[in-house]
Amino acid sequence: MIWLGIDTSNTPLSIALVKDGEVLIEESATLPVTHSLRAMPVIEELLGKSGLAPDAIDRIAVSEGPGSYTGVRIGVTIAKTLAWTLDKPLVGVSSLKTLAANGQLFPNLICPMVDARRNNVYSGVFQFEQGKLTALMDDGHYPLEELLSFLKEQSVPVLFIGKDTILHRAMIEERLGELASFAPLSLNIPRASALIDLAMREEQSEEVHTFVPEYRRLAEAEVNWLKEQQHGNK
Repeated sequence: MIWLGIDTSNTPLSIALVKDGEVLIEESATLPVTHSLRAMPVIEELLGKSGLAPDAIDRIAVSEGPGSYTGVRIGVTIAKTLAWTLDKPLVGVSSLKTLAANGQLFPNLICPMVDARRNNVYSGVFQFEQGKLTALMDDGHYPLEELLSFLKEQSVPVLFIGKDTILHRAMIEERLGELASFAPLSLNIPRASALIDLAMREEQSEEVHTFVPEYRRLAEAEVNWLKEQQHGNK
């Protein structure tokens, strides 16, 4: 069984090929290159290095968001196109859950975090229980203050994961003190191999044509349009 994993949901790009539970090859980078220019060439490169033709892929796993609107759309579009063209099953996995999977050896709460500007974050709260990653707080777009209040109420240690945690570290430490710890830089970017591992465990294939990203919030243009509609109806 050969899996292709694709994560373009945020600044980091991660692509992996896994065969029968073993990582064949993986590339992860945070280079400032648009995913639309880089993702497909990396997929082609990894297939070539592995000596595999595209139709050797049995299943495709993709990070479905939340995160960058553009980044999420690019990954989902590539995954859907490949799944439809190759007639292969597609599995979507939360980008935050994928990031949280890097903390599987941490015995308490895991909080993946992606900056969403204006003191807001995309985040969730997870914990490994009997080898399974479970959510205590669902993926969402949260005010940082609300997230930290929830975590403080739990009164247990929390591991913050994600390259954007540095942007909010001062506030996190102020609110949580010694309960807060931070993942090392090697764990702060998502791994497509972890994405595949989660997809293998869930094995819930998507309907390719109706599968859509999980943004967890409206785009600013949509928010403004709704405000205009509400104003016009008064």
